Amino acid sequence: MLAVFSDSVAHGPEALASPGPKRCSSSELASIYRENHKDVMYLNLEENSFMAYTHHRQPLLTPRSFAALDDIFCMFEGTLENLAALRQQYGLSKSVNESLLVIEAYKALRDRAPYPPHQVVGDLSGRFAFVLFDNHSKKIFVGKDMAGKVPLFWGTTSDGLVAFSDDESLLRRTCGNGTSAFPQGCYFSSDDGLRSYEHPLQEVTAVPQIDSQGQTYGATFKVDFQRTLSRERSGRMSSWGVA
Repeated sequence: MLAVFSDSVAHGPEALASPGPKRCSSSELASIYRENHKDVMYLNLEENSFMAYTHHRQPLLTPRSFAALDDIFCMFEGTLENLAALRQQYGLSKSVNESLLVIEAYKALRDRAPYPPHQVVGDLSGRFAFVLFDNHSKKIFVGKDMAGKVPLFWGTTSDGLVAFSDDESLLRRTCGNGTSAFPQGCYFSSDDGLRSYEHPLQEVTAVPQIDSQGQTYGATFKVDFQRTLSRERSGRMSSWGVA
């Protein structure tokens, strides 16, 4: 799966930016993805933003799914062990799959905020990664399981858009050496930036990776137990209600 969003939707961490010559534009990245995968579902958004996915070469244990509801779009890879319990928690039918469940959980978070965002993602049990885009508010919500069982990487294109994909080699070729693994046990949103849902009050910081030639090769994102979120930023995490 692949999702690319403009800076009007979200700003990726500075650690993802690579000054090297191997970066492609968002439109070039879209073309390369479609050339290398069969039966691609492609959703063109705006300002060069898009979402794309395919069942081609998907892992048996972590299948991909896509759902759209009320102008919200979600790509999900993996499985939820507690899907039945979550359906009951959110009052949903037995036909609701993982990608649709994430949309419904996000809608509850956005419209009613019964739980803080870190709890919404933390309640998901299993192996998973997801990318959600709310076309109404022009915001994204991205998450990955605590064990990091499903691959998810991110980087920035040459035209400054943040990109997410389960294909590391694709992003390495197109987003350069700034490409990094999306950290396990974390979520990223337009409102909060990158946060740990296991340790929601702590900052998540980037630690540059250096290769044998002394060149920066992406970053590892880690919870910094010495740095606590400011009261303003931690308070914002508790409510995503739409005015």
